[in-house]
Amino acid sequence: MHEYSVVQALLNQCEEVAVQNSATKITKVITKIGVMSGIETYLLQTAFDTFKEGTMCHNAEFVINIQKLKLECKECGNVFEVDEVRYFCTACESLRVKVLDGEDMYLMSLEME
Repeated sequence: MHEYSVVQALLNQCEEVAVQNSATKITKVITKIGVMSGIETYLLQTAFDTFKEGTMCHNAEFVINIQKLKLECKECGNVFEVDEVRYFCTACESLRVKVLDGEDMYLMSLEME
C-alpha cells in the first residue's frame, strides 16, 4: 500500500507550508487526485485518518477531489474529459491523444489557523 507513504509525504508538505505561514494548526486539506494516479482514495483517506494524529493536521478535514482523465486530440484539437481509461478522441476517434491531466495527485489548498 503506497498510500501510506503518499500520506506521510502529504502531511510533511502540509506542515512545511503551515510553518512557512506561521500557522499553528491545519483545519482543512484539499487535494486533487487523478483517476490514473494509481491511488486508491479509500485507502488514502484511511491512511490520512491514521497518520494525522500528532501532526498539525490532527483535526483537519481531508477533501479529495477526483480529476477525470483530460485528453487533447493531436488530430482535431478536441480537449475532453473521460471517466474511464480510453485513449481515443471522442470527436474524431483518433488514437493520437495527449494526456493533459488525471495522472497525478496535487495538494490544492490548506486552511490554517
